[in-house]
Amino acid sequence: MTTLGAVFVPQLPPERLRAVVRAADDSGLEELWLWEDCFLESGVATAAAALAWSQRLRVGVGLLPVPLRNVALTGMELATLYRLFPGRALVGVGHGVQDWMGQVGARAGSPLTLLREYVTALRGLLAGERLSVQGTYVRLDGVALDWPPAGHGADGQAGGDRALNPGVLVGATGPKTLRLAGEVADGTILTGGTDVDGVRAARRLIDEGRQAAGRSAPHPVVVYLHAATGAGAEERMAAERVRWGYRDGQDVSVAGDAHAVADAVNRWADAGADTVVLQPTPDDPDPEGFMRFVAERVRPLVG
Repeated sequence: MTTLGAVFVPQLPPERLRAVVRAADDSGLEELWLWEDCFLESGVATAAAALAWSQRLRVGVGLLPVPLRNVALTGMELATLYRLFPGRALVGVGHGVQDWMGQVGARAGSPLTLLREYVTALRGLLAGERLSVQGTYVRLDGVALDWPPAGHGADGQAGGDRALNPGVLVGATGPKTLRLAGEVADGTILTGGTDVDGVRAARRLIDEGRQAAGRSAPHPVVVYLHAATGAGAEERMAAERVRWGYRDGQDVSVAGDAHAVADAVNRWADAGADTVVLQPTPDDPDPEGFMRFVAERVRPLVG
């Protein structure tokens, strides 16, 4: 069955998050996704708060930009989230927007090399390994997590049940990064603006990477889908399409009632998405109501 989620867009103020989380959790929404976009809101801080404010809601972060974060710090934060909230936290990492990375002096000369080194090291740390790495970007000297969500801690004691560790997702768009995601990641996040043909193409490239690495484990694909409902939905979505620079006729969004939205979700799922995350417009007049709409009205219509 397709997993259905929704985004708390970071253009909303942080103090709005609690009410949105409560609406999502109370209505039975499966997943709430958060972004760490520069220079809006932190992904880890908001994820921890959302998980603490909810009872069963899964919370995804898509994504953390790796040039901003030392891999050991990210390992500590993910391990903490995974152990505090077993089975409820999902975290993706990626290149980050290169202009933003340049603004903070963190732009990498080879984003692909950085991502490969980073994800490989991060997965090793979360598996309880002690790592010494001298890469182009990632350098670790005998680093191990004392409280990994799987494997063993730095003191050699058991570090937890492997079921606590959902691994690392990678946000990807270009062919090289999609293949890399298949090679080194545990799942892939596709950005809003990915049409159904784009999902199919991404699946092929991810599978090429998995085959090259000899990986057979399931590799879930998450995709964001622009969605609007209620009064003024068409107008709000038209403005959103302009803001993102989409072409006329480009099939990357849906506006309408529950049936229209569910039909779009099912098309993206049929193309190969395991999880479809509905991305509301930043000016949606009722973010809490959008969560309830997705959970209560769209979910029953999705296969």
